[in-house]
Amino acid sequence: MALEILILAAGQGKRMRSSLPKVLHPLAGRPLLAHVLDTARELSPRKIIVVHGHGAEQVKEAFPEKHIEWALQAEQLGTAHAVMQAMPRVSADADVLLLYGDVPLVRVATLRRLLEAARDGLAVLTADLEDPAAYGRVVRDASGRVKRIVEQRDASEAERAIREINAGFYALSAQRLSGWLKKIDNRNAQKEYYLTDLVGFAVAEGAPVVAVKAADAWEAAGVNSKRELANLESQYRKIRAEELLEAGVTLTDPARIDVRGALECGRDVAIDVNCVFEGRVSLGDRVRIGPNCVVRYCTIAAGTEVLGFCFMENSAIGERCRIGPYARLRPGAQLAEEVHIGNFVEVKASRLGAGSKANHLSYLGDSEIGERVNVGAGTITCNYDGAAKHRTVIEDDCFIGSDATLVAPVRIARGSYIGAGSTISKDTPAGQLTVARARQVSIPGWKPPRKKEKG
Repeated sequence: MALEILILAAGQGKRMRSSLPKVLHPLAGRPLLAHVLDTARELSPRKIIVVHGHGAEQVKEAFPEKHIEWALQAEQLGTAHAVMQAMPRVSADADVLLLYGDVPLVRVATLRRLLEAARDGLAVLTADLEDPAAYGRVVRDASGRVKRIVEQRDASEAERAIREINAGFYALSAQRLSGWLKKIDNRNAQKEYYLTDLVGFAVAEGAPVVAVKAADAWEAAGVNSKRELANLESQYRKIRAEELLEAGVTLTDPARIDVRGALECGRDVAIDVNCVFEGRVSLGDRVRIGPNCVVRYCTIAAGTEVLGFCFMENSAIGERCRIGPYARLRPGAQLAEEVHIGNFVEVKASRLGAGSKANHLSYLGDSEIGERVNVGAGTITCNYDGAAKHRTVIEDDCFIGSDATLVAPVRIARGSYIGAGSTISKDTPAGQLTVARARQVSIPGWKPPRKKEKG
């Protein structure tokens, strides 16, 4: 049978104390539901159906992908009621996997085990928790078989002492799910339609009920408050740090790294504390990242060192470069090999050729900079005229003196020297010194203004 996945994502999340729908709250920089969808896609289902409710349009707008089908739960009357809203979209011949939009860390391998266990009946994902608190408990008979699941509010004192909880994930055939849903009622403390009743129906019919226990309790952890979200954020950081350590990356402190996307590392990579990686980032062999850096959607080639407090996004950095400290690479920055970008230098939509340097206090925007160019401290490219952006071209082997202002569009020809303090608004000839300053004037008898004395 083909797999179809239902994701329940209709809850309001009152304890979040936020106007943002719960499943849109970010974990590692992405909505909770995005993590669940990624996991679902890895199982190659025929369909993914998301049941939405609270903030319905906002949730749909956040995920415009065409392959997602949506089912509206206009009134939230329980988990089984949510599934009922999706059933018209479920194929009669499907195997169904039920997931939750606010339980983001379950492993794909765990879900594969759950699907395998459901071949002849109903499979339920469970976990052992030190503090089962608000979770439903898995009640077993004397021989250890699953007998039923009881919710916290409906549980007896003995049942509340059970540590094995129901994670809420189920796998079964669409045919069985459809039949059992028709039998569910809301005679319970919450007056809601519980999916947990599926277990009792399966037992009554003699269908096998298999409890698949998650290897780690955090796989079953959901989000109902900002505290729980923060706990999962911490767990996510730990998972990603352990993956990097296993891959041979040196982390100065594994507790102080944030990976909010896909981080690919070569051999002998070292990352200092408090670094944040967002989106797809690639670090080549022997790359070193200093403390307190933010790297978004960048490729950094072998042997490059990024010193502390740098901010880089949508940039490509070549081999053996030296960046920072306190440098900013904005989208479109492309650095060839052995480029130096120093403290308080900002580069935007510019290409720098091999061996070029801008070591201090400069802005290079919309520029084409050749090889072996030296950009002096305080140099800026004036790329915006108030209506449009223009490009500055600096050819190979140029020397730009300190405090130069290059007014685009302008071309600095190969081998040019620009005198310090010059404002260059015309193309320069190759191999010559160009100086563009106002005449220096001293005013005799000039006196500085003085403050009036207080009476």
